[in-house]
Amino acid sequence: MAKALTNWWFPACGASFTAAGLLWMYILRHYTFSLAYPLSSLAYVFGMIASLLVFQEQVSVSQWVGILLIMAGCYFIAN
Repeated sequence: MAKALTNWWFPACGASFTAAGLLWMYILRHYTFSLAYPLSSLAYVFGMIASLLVFQEQVSVSQWVGILLIMAGCYFIAN
């Protein structure tokens, strides 16, 4: 148990979770929920980019179409 608590991933995950919570509270304070929540779907876009760059995964054409649809939806919501 002590070895798990001294692993650097454990505090890094906690710090990331805390930062994400604080950022979400900041966003909700400055933007309406109806704008902020749909834009959180951009996490799928960033996940796809990470899968390409970090994990060198193959991305199918249908996945690219889905990413483009998400980005188009976010564009229309933001404008």
